Amino acid sequence: MTDEMMSLRGVMEKSADADLLREMIGFAAERLMELEVGGQTGAAHGGKSAERLVQRNGYCDRDWQRRAGTVGLRIPKLRKGSYFPGFLEPRRLAEKALTAVIQEAYIQGISTRSVDDLVQAMGGTGVSKSQVSRLCQEIDERVGAFLDRPIEGEWPYLWIDATDVKVRQDGRIVSMAVIVAVGVNGDGRREVLGMDVGPSEAETFWTDFLRKLARRGLRGVKLVISDAHEGIKASVAKVMNATWQRCRVHFMRNLLAHAGRRGRRVVSAFIATAFAQDDAETARLQWRRVADQLRAQGA
Repeated sequence: MTDEMMSLRGVMEKSADADLLREMIGFAAERLMELEVGGQTGAAHGGKSAERLVQRNGYCDRDWQRRAGTVGLRIPKLRKGSYFPGFLEPRRLAEKALTAVIQEAYIQGISTRSVDDLVQAMGGTGVSKSQVSRLCQEIDERVGAFLDRPIEGEWPYLWIDATDVKVRQDGRIVSMAVIVAVGVNGDGRREVLGMDVGPSEAETFWTDFLRKLARRGLRGVKLVISDAHEGIKASVAKVMNATWQRCRVHFMRNLLAHAGRRGRRVVSAFIATAFAQDDAETARLQWRRVADQLRAQGA
């Protein structure tokens, strides 16, 4: 998995939609366990078969610690012998491959190569390629339903951002822009409202993306926060009846790029005092003091 893919997963893991990631990982893990146990017992859960080798005996609850949070697993138990999920085995690559499949579902739909990687990682567990393919199709459908769901209620605050990822297209690895919209409603709940993939961050791409959010029901937006990308600013002015504000994180990155390696920590600490003020007027006064201090130090 590339660093770009990891950064996108971080967006999901740090938002309220980490709940969705945990649900998807739990869903996929449950399906894999059922496939493994079915191969070990000779019959699917609840199925009657002359080829059944052993009966099931309930479940054992176990917490699985993931970056997106704790995933509750219900591990099947057997009347004779024992069962332990193959993807939980030490040094087994199945868990990493499973996470990559879910990640890819968000970006471009699951590829044959990802299915093959997951099958190989599950090697020796009795899970066939056709079974894994069906699981991946279910994951694709669930993610697609999430990304196309109606947007309900009002979302006064909207963060929009993009990251470049490497994807396989027509047999080639190309760079694509993945854009994400994260909203905050009146209760302070944060949620990923939309995601799309395109060849670049052109204004037309942003405009189409924001219009799609509006068609899905996005309303009540008062403030849009992003970096200073001209395409974003133009699209917000065209589609959203809202105020635009430059993202503080991007602002700091741009500013510190001019501070020099040795001065970055000092500059960052000074500027943080301006952001910490309680109102706009005191923030402006503090900003002037910070500017005078930095100018005097030649930072």
